[in-house]
Amino acid sequence: MKFSDMIRREADPIWQQSFNHPFVTGIADGTLPLECFRYYVKQDAYYLSVFARVQALGAAKAEDLETTAQMALHAQRTRSAELSLHENFSARLGITPEERGAFEPSPTAYAYTSHLLRAAYTGRLGEIIAAILPCYWLYYEIGERLKGSAPEEPIYREWIAAYGGDWFRELVMEQISRLDRLAEPASEAERERMRKHFLISSRYELMFWEMAYRREEWMG
Repeated sequence: MKFSDMIRREADPIWQQSFNHPFVTGIADGTLPLECFRYYVKQDAYYLSVFARVQALGAAKAEDLETTAQMALHAQRTRSAELSLHENFSARLGITPEERGAFEPSPTAYAYTSHLLRAAYTGRLGEIIAAILPCYWLYYEIGERLKGSAPEEPIYREWIAAYGGDWFRELVMEQISRLDRLAEPASEAERERMRKHFLISSRYELMFWEMAYRREEWMG
């Protein structure tokens, strides 16, 4: 069994909870309150700004120029595709420059990005890919599951379309293949770190939906 298949199977109970979370199902049927999605857009824009840096750190740690170029391209695509989508949503949802300037990440967003940065600064490329892969892969599977959904809210339809396209599938398959190639020669200790990073990120993805659905705030 491929390493990616093994960890995806282990993470499946967590992913099933993401598929069935009311934030995700609320996008599909249009019942999610826009205030929850507005909150999500602000938090996810912050998350993606860190995600792109982690991709760039992966580029720096690659051992061949081709992988460096590909990882750098992934970071660029995060900026040009996903963050530009959020900028579009922000304008339509009335998120002002002043609001963005006063933004503070939620506890979950801060913890998740801290996990990614820790993996990036302390680990090798395989550990970085394992940590960031659930974000790619889970969104792709959600996009596939929600194809055909037609919520009345146009923003929700556009969000579904963004993660159900062929361009996104190609990015996901590329990173899954890269993870398997890196896992094959890795030591058992490194493979275990990769497995743990993947599972932790899978849990944080689930927590991210809950964070947005509840519009999580800091205590104190």
